[in-house]
Amino acid sequence: MAGQQGVPQGTLALMVLKTLEAMGPLHGYGIARRIEQTSGELLSINYGTLYPALLKLEQEGAITCGWGVSEHNRRAKYYRLTRAGRRQAGQETREWQQTASILARFLAPSRS
Repeated sequence: MAGQQGVPQGTLALMVLKTLEAMGPLHGYGIARRIEQTSGELLSINYGTLYPALLKLEQEGAITCGWGVSEHNRRAKYYRLTRAGRRQAGQETREWQQTASILARFLAPSRS
């Protein structure tokens, strides 16, 4: 789709955590689609990037996974946010908000 871009470096994990926080357990395709939808279809999720990010979050204890049946009656791995993942989502959200606030000062017109 024209106008789509990849996910900025360092943001995918937070997008995954916030998606699971908002939506509850989802399979990988569901996570990717929700991120794309939330971005207004401006972001395109590369599955070669998503699944390693999910594995890393699982190894860190931020998410857990288990097998279930998808809405298309297929076996799918579902990811769920853990208590540690909720804390991580909150901390990373605050850090990104602070970063965005600082960056906004540089992007705003100069008042000299």
